[in-house]
Amino acid sequence: MTHLTAEGDVNMVDVSGKPLSSRSARASGRMSLNPETIRLIRENGLKKGSVLTTAQIAGIIAAKRTWDVIPLCHTLILNKADVSLTVDKDGIRAESYINCTGNTGVEMEALHAVSVALLTVYDMCKAVDKSMVISEIKLVEKTKEEI
Repeated sequence: MTHLTAEGDVNMVDVSGKPLSSRSARASGRMSLNPETIRLIRENGLKKGSVLTTAQIAGIIAAKRTWDVIPLCHTLILNKADVSLTVDKDGIRAESYINCTGNTGVEMEALHAVSVALLTVYDMCKAVDKSMVISEIKLVEKTKEEI
């Protein structure tokens, strides 16, 4: 068994020399659920309440607090944080759109929003579905426009 140890200093990347720009990112992910769980979500029949609304709010909060969870992420003031969840016949699709004016990107915020939204669905449904699988979390797009 090989053990790795931290070597050298760990630092945030210095972005102070980068110009401000409008930055955005989109991310998405999926969660498979059994048909009965999907029915309960559609009918708001779970004990913990509205799964989609709670997951949407959790995703937005996650985007705003990414710097608090991922150690080397910069603190950003977000202009927009949208998270949407869509139920289909196999499960739920989560999508996020994040925008800020800053000197570093927002892809981690977009990915974190989707991840936490889907984890919230998992938490709210775990009592009734042991077969849930979160998958395909990915960055869909990122943009940077000079201002």
